[in-house]
Parts: sequence; C-alpha cells; structure tokens
Amino acid sequence: MSIDLNTRLAKFEDLVASKVPFVEGKLEGHRDRLNYSVIGPGVSEDAKQNVKIAEAHGFNIGGVNAAPMNGSGLHSHTTAEVFLVYQGCWRFYWGVDGQDGEVFLNRGDVASFPTNMFRGFQNVGTDRGLLFVVLGENDPGVITWTPKTLSAAKDTGMVLLDDNTLVDTDLKKIPEDKKILDPLNENEIKTFDSYSVEDIEKCVVRFEDIRKMKTTDNANENYIAYIEQLKLNGHSIEPLISHHPGFNLGAVHGNDVRVKEFYTSNKHEVFMSLDGQWKIYCEDQEIVIGPKDIFSAPVNTKRRFEKINSEFGFMYLVRE
Repeated sequence: MSIDLNTRLAKFEDLVASKVPFVEGKLEGHRDRLNYSVIGPGVSEDAKQNVKIAEAHGFNIGGVNAAPMNGSGLHSHTTAEVFLVYQGCWRFYWGVDGQDGEVFLNRGDVASFPTNMFRGFQNVGTDRGLLFVVLGENDPGVITWTPKTLSAAKDTGMVLLDDNTLVDTDLKKIPEDKKILDPLNENEIKTFDSYSVEDIEKCVVRFEDIRKMKTTDNANENYIAYIEQLKLNGHSIEPLISHHPGFNLGAVHGNDVRVKEFYTSNKHEVFMSLDGQWKIYCEDQEIVIGPKDIFSAPVNTKRRFEKINSEFGFMYLVRE
C-alpha cells in the first residue's frame, strides 16, 4: 500500500488549537477554551483554524478542551451534533434562554442532540475537560447563535458578518461591502424546537451503564451501536439512539477485543480510543493508537484491529 498511515493519524498532543474559535470567544465562561478541527473544518468561525485531516469523510470530528466553568454558549445546528465525553463533568443545557432543561455527562458518556434546537455546554468539573464532537455531513453548515449571545459578544468587539465571517473590531474594521449579521427575530426564534429533560435523556447513553454490561467472548456483548446499526465481525448490533444523522457511531470494549479477519469498506471509517492501546492493521501496514488519538483508515483497504494492552479498552468507530 502506497499510503503512509501516519498521514491519517491525529495524535492529540499534535493537534493545533484555535483559542478564539467563535464569536463568543472573549466572553467570561467561554474565553478559556481550545477548539480542534480533527477531520474536516467543522463549524469553527476562525478562518485560521488548523484542520488536521481535511479529506471529506461524510462527517466532521472536532474537539473542545475547556477550563472549569467554561464551554459554549447557546447555539443551534442544521446537522447532527454528537458529543463524546473524554474528560471531566459537563453540564448540557438547552432552550433559547437555556432554561428548558439540563443534563450532566461524565467521561465515556455519549449524547446526540437534535437539530433545530438551542443548546450549550459547560465544564463543571474541577479540572480541564475534553469533548470530541461528531458533526453530520461534509459541510456541517454554520452555527446559529441566540440574539443574547450575539449581543453580548458584540459588546466585547466580536461580531459575525452577513457572510458568517468573524471579525474582532478591536483589531480590524468591518469591510465597507459587508454588514453585521442580524440576530434572529422573535418569529424566527419560535421556529426552533423545545425538548424536556425526558426527551433529551433518550438521546444519552451513559458509560456506567455500558461498564455494567457483562463482557464475554460473545462479540455481541463487546460491541455497542450508539447511532445506526453497527455491522462488524459478522454481527449486527441495533442502535441505542434513534437518530439518523448520516453516519454510524459504534464502539468496541473489553479486556480482550480483536477482529481477526480482514474486512474492506468503501466508506470512511475512523477509530477513536477512549481507553487502551489499539493496533490497527491496514493491508501491509499497522499503526497503534492510544487514548485521545484518532485514526482514519484509507477507503477500500483491508483492515482489522485488536487491543494490545491487558487492561480494559474502549474504542469508538465512526463510519460514513
């Protein structure tokens, strides 16, 4: 195989972060956060955001590293947004005023938030927290912010223009042929959906429930399908969340996990380690990933994988 697998590996320590990725970047509670674009550009409003793997996958993967009591303000997406909690305790809240409800997620928890709703998140732990986020489609669109967020950001000198360009007016003038993006009006706000805590809990899978599952030599009990059916190693696993975002999210876990037979996919497949060291074989090459590393297997290559350390391991699979 002529492809160097290292070009498709995103080691966490090598990722280049944006320190002011969004219009809210100077606001208290939002300024001490780092944003990563791992696969695809994501929805960052920073024109200089570094993208580790630019190749279109049918989905985007990004990351957020935030200090305690920092995170993202209320916003909405037109495509799927699925959160994988890697470090810390995070509060997710929603509604145009952030008062419709809240849930608290911890390491290993997964949440898939519906489109067309306002949501925000905040690290409520005592140390820095880390999330990875999977966004639907090659172009996940732009963020829609609540009027209150845009107004507060404008007071700090940060504005979005009508072409969604982010400008710090303390450093740069607004071009004469551009104008500041108008915030949503009351009628537009009414078109966004509302959800109860019970509704959102159906979109959450908690790690403690996964760990309680009996791990055996039966592959069905070592595999999880979060979103869309997971087909792997001759087994089909039904999803725990009913959303249809255009990509598949599954996971493998246990003390001894391996796919012995090579399989081929004509779609993109990404491996993300939460726990453990994993060796992935692609044709005549192999690569090892550890916690927080992300690897994208080349399309149409034969691949298999195995966990190579003795302790419990947990690895997400994201498929186009």
